[in-house]
Amino acid sequence: MPATLESFASECRQILKADPGPAGREQIRELVQQILKDETFVTTYINDNTPDRQVIYEDPELGFCICAHLNRGAKEANPHDHGSSWAIYGQAFGETEMSEWEIVEPASEAEPGKVRRTKVYSLKPGMAHLYNESEVHSPKRVAATGLIRIEGTDTQKLKRLPYKAI
Repeated sequence: MPATLESFASECRQILKADPGPAGREQIRELVQQILKDETFVTTYINDNTPDRQVIYEDPELGFCICAHLNRGAKEANPHDHGSSWAIYGQAFGETEMSEWEIVEPASEAEPGKVRRTKVYSLKPGMAHLYNESEVHSPKRVAATGLIRIEGTDTQKLKRLPYKAI
């Protein structure tokens, strides 16, 4: 039986209530990898009508969000973190080249932080990766991709400082 958004969100909520830290988030990452195998779930939320980013669920108690993303073409993001939040990227289709960055100089209100690339890898369909608070990363896509992403809180509402690669 295919999963529903309600059942997926409920499982995420139960996990985060029991352990909101990195170990609980790792359990959610594993849950995201399971949901990515559910073709009905994926195509319900990632299809031709999906915008670049759409919050499909926001937990009223814990504040975490489940987002659907449809990236329609090539794009490379600047190095960034998710401020005081964490995020799990779940690759539904296509491939994303992810880079991880080491902070060389912290960002401030006056100056972007400086970062150095430390790792590059591919997220392929069915894979999910957790980025905890302040972990700087950047995605690169050469073609269309679809993602199911979980955020600790709606990152569009957070103040984040910029980073510059050196």
